[in-house]
Amino acid sequence: MKPSWRRLLGLLVVMSALVLAVVGCGGDDEAAGEGTTSADTADVTSDKPTIVIGTKNFPEQFILGELYAQALEAKGYDVTLKSNIGSTEIIDKALTSGKIDLYPEYTGTALTVVFGAQGSAESAEATYEAAKEKYEARGQTLFAMTPFSDSDAIAVRKSTAEENGLTSVGDLKTLGTFKLGGQPEFRTRAQGLPGLRRNYGLTNVKFVPFAGISPYEALDQEKVDAAAIFSTDPPLGTGKYVVLEDPEAQFGFQNVAPVVDRELADRGGDELRETIDAVSEMLTDEAIIAMNKAVVLDQRPAKEVAREFLEANQLT
Repeated sequence: MKPSWRRLLGLLVVMSALVLAVVGCGGDDEAAGEGTTSADTADVTSDKPTIVIGTKNFPEQFILGELYAQALEAKGYDVTLKSNIGSTEIIDKALTSGKIDLYPEYTGTALTVVFGAQGSAESAEATYEAAKEKYEARGQTLFAMTPFSDSDAIAVRKSTAEENGLTSVGDLKTLGTFKLGGQPEFRTRAQGLPGLRRNYGLTNVKFVPFAGISPYEALDQEKVDAAAIFSTDPPLGTGKYVVLEDPEAQFGFQNVAPVVDRELADRGGDELRETIDAVSEMLTDEAIIAMNKAVVLDQRPAKEVAREFLEANQLT
């Protein structure tokens, strides 16, 4: 489940690139996955398992799929990449039905959407371990999680942060009454205004629901002083905004960890795990934001952006 900003990003890629294909659980996605196979790179070693990687239906996932697929291809694996499969609910069914072997999932989403928990655990590590335990109980496992977390967050203009000394969500108390923009549901969700009041004592908020405008447009036009965003949104790569720290972990944890079919994990052994983990280890907030910006705002192919990242980090 991704709110309207993510849907807008996906729409932007469709409109600008004119290459996304609707794949369901079938053919490859030409928008960002571009049907990556091992024929593009290394020769296939026959004793290695064939791997089908899936992704969800927005640009960050297209990038992640390319990163993992190309790194595995460089090691001689026969890889098929099926991008743009759909939402969490849809791609999870693709995994459990055997149509794909692995896909990148967000740990908090795994707990709440896949397994029905009420929220993330008390830390990123605890969230990861809780999700891993549940996956292993049904025949999958999680490989290592990324340093970056694609979580809900609050952003302000860089000038606002500098003028008012804002580094944390709690610092917004010093502004007096301020305008906070967000999707309409932010007004009532536990991770929205109720959580800000409970966790940070923010009673000085005038909420502005977004209608037909992105959070960043609202900030740029000074319609709001702060906005509810996602912590890896492409516009954050412009340097115009500051994401406020969330020391009370109100927004939970959404680090990425590839969900892998247990049979594939066992057959692939250490090399498979180490190859995928080496990619995940390099995916910091700064790295994923820069790649998101390159694909969504600069309109570069995800396949190309991923290749350059892997080469720069000696992963291919």
